[in-house]
Amino acid sequence: MAEASPAVANAELLEWPKKDKRRFLHAVYRVGDLDRTIKYVFNTLTAPDVVDYFGCLDVLTFFCTFVFRYYTECFGMELLRKRDVPEEKYSNAFLGFGPEQSYFVVELTYNYGVTSYDIGTGFGHLAIATEDVYKMVENIRAKGGNVTREPGPLKGMTTHFAFVKDPDGYIFELIQRGPTPEPLCQVMLRVGDLGRSIKFYEKDLPLNDVVLVGSLQALGMKLLRTIDSPELKCALAMLGYAEEDQTTVLELAYSYGVTEYTKGNAYAQVAISTDDVYKSAEVVNLVTQELGGKITRQPGPIPGLNTKITSFVDPDGWKTVLVDNEDFLKELQSE
Repeated sequence: MAEASPAVANAELLEWPKKDKRRFLHAVYRVGDLDRTIKYVFNTLTAPDVVDYFGCLDVLTFFCTFVFRYYTECFGMELLRKRDVPEEKYSNAFLGFGPEQSYFVVELTYNYGVTSYDIGTGFGHLAIATEDVYKMVENIRAKGGNVTREPGPLKGMTTHFAFVKDPDGYIFELIQRGPTPEPLCQVMLRVGDLGRSIKFYEKDLPLNDVVLVGSLQALGMKLLRTIDSPELKCALAMLGYAEEDQTTVLELAYSYGVTEYTKGNAYAQVAISTDDVYKSAEVVNLVTQELGGKITRQPGPIPGLNTKITSFVDPDGWKTVLVDNEDFLKELQSE
């Protein structure tokens, strides 16, 4: 029996993202600056209040609880789980608007002794959908939050939105919209070539396109809409696995004439589920050969955890981790 030609084999492999069960799991970024956080709390609470609220004066617990408090009280998120790994000298916490089995969440990582990070110019923001952006902004302001853009629409637009900044300098866009099953609704990253990035992340491309075959298959996303704004000198693309009001989306932003951004060391990656990390890694490998980027971790289980993952960076250097669906659910059940 004759073997399939490489072109046919590749075409069959590139069908995989269309069949795979994928969704956004979490965005990972690092938090620090103990001195500023401790100074802030001690300047606003008396020592007995601090002990009463935090339960102890252990520095790590003290810091992490304050950050959690900002996300829960200002944004309305829940602290879903946290873990401390002393042997690796880090702690992390998962916060979101619902259980990780079905909601997109943020994973905050604190590395012992690291007090600050460089966010860089490439990471844009996360976004939260709310039914009343004006009320949410007033709540954040009342709790000492930093509002960097007052709520309201852009000229000629109808969407009301605002921007706020968390204690570590991360920006959150607050978007007013109707009820949604996924309030943590966007991850915005800046890219140097919007067309290339769309080809990398999206899925629908005729298989007879010899030059770009497979490049729209890397993550199997759907291109939901694009926006070109000459007056603001920027263009945007929204991609995801369902419509914007139903799920988290990836917002790719291109500023006219800017082809490179600094990554910093604060934002780490976004995690996406897959039914087969090995097959997904094969697809990504094909795509990176055409458009750039590279596999940064070959598929396989994480030592000691046994959750199978693979990771890669796109042509702009943004990292994605693909996580085995079944292993991820087992990991949640074990914690």
